[in-house]
Amino acid sequence: MELLHCTALKKVYGKGEAAVCALDGIDLTVPRGEFLAVVGASGSGKSTLLHLLAGVDKPTAGQVCIDGVDVGTLNPTQAALFRRRKVGLVYQFFNLIPTLSVEKNIALPLLLDKRTPDPAFLEELLRTLGLTEKRRALPGQLSGGQQQRVAIARALCARPALLLADEPTGNLDRKNSAEILDLLTLCHRNWGQTILLVTHDDTLAAQADRVITLSDGRIVSDRPRG
Repeated sequence: MELLHCTALKKVYGKGEAAVCALDGIDLTVPRGEFLAVVGASGSGKSTLLHLLAGVDKPTAGQVCIDGVDVGTLNPTQAALFRRRKVGLVYQFFNLIPTLSVEKNIALPLLLDKRTPDPAFLEELLRTLGLTEKRRALPGQLSGGQQQRVAIARALCARPALLLADEPTGNLDRKNSAEILDLLTLCHRNWGQTILLVTHDDTLAAQADRVITLSDGRIVSDRPRG
């Protein structure tokens, strides 16, 4: 059963002679429960694709549907609400609130939506991501790897249909990068979480079920692991 479907997706920045085509006719289907990696050189269109999938930006042409919702038709308020409820986002930089504890940072998307976190799932997140003993710590008291774990837990707390991870290990050393990848793989395996990982690291991409390669805004390779 497909969760994500893109049709003839195109994004052009600028106009006339200054126009730059960041994505040029992307067709992509992601089944529910798949772990997909998107790779490519800088400027290949990876981050642009992720921003369109998240509804942060709108396509110049084409369509993005996630869980039956045409993301491109949403206004900014609707898009923000859709992201909060259906899409978890993890970036290279952790974007944690420095004055909130680990536990409150994780629960923030639900609290902003005037919902109460599921206590059992919150405990499971803390335990799975190795944060139980840090639940009352502030972000400034954590290592970079621990802060990224909090960011992943926050993205998963609302049980999103899709987790989008944009270079989530780009700010970490090799050891912490490997740990974060292991945790994403664990979330995929334990909870059937659908994940789209944008990375320039072939070692990280090799852990996904499927890898697509972008070049000059086009998909040039789409292959299963192995």
